[in-house]
Amino acid sequence: MSKKLGWRAAIIAFLILMSFIYLTPSITKELPPWWSSFLPQEKINLGLDLLGGMHLVLEVQVEKAVETDLENDVEDIRQELRKNNIRYLDIQRNGIKGINLTLMRTEDLEAFQKMVENLYPDYTTERGLGNENGMEMRMLLDPGARAQITKMATEQALETIRNRIDQFGVTEPDIRLQQDNRLLIQLPGIKDPERALKIIGETAHLEFKLVDEENSLEEALRGNIPPGREILYEETESGQKIPYLLKKRTPLNGTFITDARVQFSPQTSEPYVSLSFDKRGALIFERITGENITKRLAIVLDNKVSSAPVIQDKISGGNAQITGRFTMEEARDLSIVLRAGALPAPVKILEERTVGPSLGKDSITKGFQSMIIGGVLVILFMIIYYAFSGLIADLALLLNILFIMAGLAFFGATLTLPGIAGIILTIGMAVDANVLIFERVREELRLNKPPRAAIESGYSRAMVTILDANVTTFIAALVLFQFGTGPVKGFAVTLSIGIVASFITAVFVTRIVFDYLLTVRRWKKISI
Repeated sequence: MSKKLGWRAAIIAFLILMSFIYLTPSITKELPPWWSSFLPQEKINLGLDLLGGMHLVLEVQVEKAVETDLENDVEDIRQELRKNNIRYLDIQRNGIKGINLTLMRTEDLEAFQKMVENLYPDYTTERGLGNENGMEMRMLLDPGARAQITKMATEQALETIRNRIDQFGVTEPDIRLQQDNRLLIQLPGIKDPERALKIIGETAHLEFKLVDEENSLEEALRGNIPPGREILYEETESGQKIPYLLKKRTPLNGTFITDARVQFSPQTSEPYVSLSFDKRGALIFERITGENITKRLAIVLDNKVSSAPVIQDKISGGNAQITGRFTMEEARDLSIVLRAGALPAPVKILEERTVGPSLGKDSITKGFQSMIIGGVLVILFMIIYYAFSGLIADLALLLNILFIMAGLAFFGATLTLPGIAGIILTIGMAVDANVLIFERVREELRLNKPPRAAIESGYSRAMVTILDANVTTFIAALVLFQFGTGPVKGFAVTLSIGIVASFITAVFVTRIVFDYLLTVRRWKKISI
């Protein structure tokens, strides 16, 4: 018996030691250098309601993603029509419904329909009116394909924003999808909300477009824009807008970027963003620069021209630069969003709240005050009602709180105000198991059983009831954690950890103490 008792005591001692080890990084700010080499460094993270920070609800403008997809298809179809010698007068996007075009020759109708069927299965063709100017055709985008585009845009926006926030350095952000293409973002401890908002909301759609130097810019500014061309502007420091006539077709964009870093110009010491492309992007960039020497290549970011340098020679190696008189912070933020990737569609801020750290400090103070007051009342009640046995239960209760906090650190969980409420609830529930056990023991003692037999019978008879109660509560906590959001999830985390900790302390720890007193110390009577 004493050998079994020794093993059980060793296990509890090991759990207590590990709890202190896991709690140490949360208690002290400075750890010795040798600590990080083999000991855990996870801390208990505080949630938005305790630490302060930023709460955002964003809506992904998925219609823009559909429009962008259709515009890309327009350019691809234009190239295919030329390749198949199908003559057309006009081709343009029709909102988010599809694409309209006008064929010049009736005999091209069959070839056109075959091309759409083979290369563009997401479209169905519909014949419009024919007149002396040609035959109108409509390519209608399938509703299922449109829904897939919007779904992919929302999921990609979520992943892109998550990557940006991770690189921005926010600890324990909460980023999740909601209904109606909305994203919920909570950033605890954020110190610069405006900068964070800019990084999150910037589309960062990078394109390389050739400047059209054959057609007249002045004529285009008067409204006579040639087909396949567009006017975009570069903004100077003084606010002046410089217009450029660009070819709409984008031979290279930001999807090929593998890295973006801030570097400094050796001539001016100003920061710029250095880009690296993947293998395919490097080949495309080399081909573009090789075929357009002495021409200008515009670097376009979110439909604004960043710069339009003249191509002096073929550029191999897959490297490019974005200059634009950036500050160090602007260059760093631009490198972050380019590394994380462009948003597939713009996002609209539906809700923005900033929680101040002073409010969180008050919440922490009041939460811990209520936990201490509730704990003291429970401790006093157990001592008064169950005498020395109540003191043993109180010892187990203190260990329960230690195990809960260590569990939060072990799992890297976030402590929220509802989480503190979960701890307080667990304090009350923890002694509930001891109340059941002690009442069973009292019943056995009234039957004149010896203390050791009464303890053994009391624990065995109460075990089924305690196990049922804990299992059902634990299942409910898991359901809350799985399907709950925000405060509900924070409550479920501490409740789940607390149930496991209270079962260990209320059943096993107290039993070890009683077994030690009755078998090793050979007590003949217990105070209960």
